[in-house]
Amino acid sequence: MEAWLEKVEQLAEEVARREGCYVYDLEHTGSGRGRILRVYIDKDGGVGIEDCSNVSKGLNLMLDVENIVPGDMYNLEVSTPGLDRHLKKKWHFEKAVGKKVYVQLSKSLGSLGATEDKGMISMKKFEDLLVAVEGDNLQFEIRKQKITVPFSAVEKAKLVFEYKTNPKKK
Repeated sequence: MEAWLEKVEQLAEEVARREGCYVYDLEHTGSGRGRILRVYIDKDGGVGIEDCSNVSKGLNLMLDVENIVPGDMYNLEVSTPGLDRHLKKKWHFEKAVGKKVYVQLSKSLGSLGATEDKGMISMKKFEDLLVAVEGDNLQFEIRKQKITVPFSAVEKAKLVFEYKTNPKKK
């Protein structure tokens, strides 16, 4: 991460903490006048529009005073990471234990020595239950088998939103 972005993260964490939230992730995209600085915040019980607004106002003021974002104009967006949030950091995965996760790997499960199941040997993408995070490894339950995946082999991962209904009582 670039030094200026680390400084933005520190400021964002300070403002978010003051508002009872925490910074989930940062993202800087675009170029020229289309640059966007996104700050994703979260908190136990969920983030509301007022939380996003308060963090945005506080962070915007600090960024204007500090003048640490290089280049010309940019847009600051503060929002939640969403129900299908991306998982990038180890603590993201730790918070996702017990939930279904979509994972794209840099290597196949077979090359990771993960399975004897012929149907799973070539798999590089799957959606399954994350059962544990142990050291630098993720434990998944895939087709009723416990599979260990090194954190370093994960290219992309995100929570899978599962809409659950309450069955009507008769």
